Amino acid sequence: MKFLITNDDGIDAPGIRALAKAASQFGEIVVVAPEDAHSGCGHRVTTYEPISVREDKAGWWAIGGTPADCARVGIREIAADCDWVLAGVNAGANLGVDVFMSGTVAAVREGALLGRPGIAFSHYRTRKGAFDWGYAAETVGRVMERIFADSTEPGFFWNVNLPDLSTPVENSKIGRTPTGNGASPQLIDCPVGRGHLPVDFVSSPGSLTYRGVYQERPRGAGDDVDVCFGGNVAITRMPIW
Repeated sequence: MKFLITNDDGIDAPGIRALAKAASQFGEIVVVAPEDAHSGCGHRVTTYEPISVREDKAGWWAIGGTPADCARVGIREIAADCDWVLAGVNAGANLGVDVFMSGTVAAVREGALLGRPGIAFSHYRTRKGAFDWGYAAETVGRVMERIFADSTEPGFFWNVNLPDLSTPVENSKIGRTPTGNGASPQLIDCPVGRGHLPVDFVSSPGSLTYRGVYQERPRGAGDDVDVCFGGNVAITRMPIW
């Protein structure tokens, strides 16, 4: 298999290195990622300006555009023979309604629109937690192995959110599975959460500053927010339409 890899944190982000490491166990990789961070850009694309394309190193291309641009450029111009589009690993979760705002998710959605199955990976962090990119690479590999074993259907992609490992597991019926000397989060298939993010602002003269608290967002029993906040890996199969 051949993988087109991108993200929305930029080509130098540690998460994309974790994803490339995991994907290289399954096949050839080509990285086509934004030169700079584009977090929260959604499915924005560049249509009226030139898009710069630079080979950063062998097999790694830096693009002067959005994640969706990277999927387009990668599939049409750089790696037309790719079998999958993989995006991430994003520094922060993309749960529930985040799928409409996330550049990470938009990249694999664009890939699906162009006929390639894809997986968007994100790594949740609590307020006091930390990103663990070694754990991320290992867990992404587990998820890939599972998804690749299933049949793929046109018109769908996957959105995957890794938990903060410091989060206590809340549901003893799910829990974590022992692996080696430690414990790995369970891989849980779940629907996308429908609750809206907290929308709060702090006012100052002539301006408003968003102050919603991500960790206080609503959770529906068994949805992706609930699974990830509960300490396990949320795997959601998403339709394009």
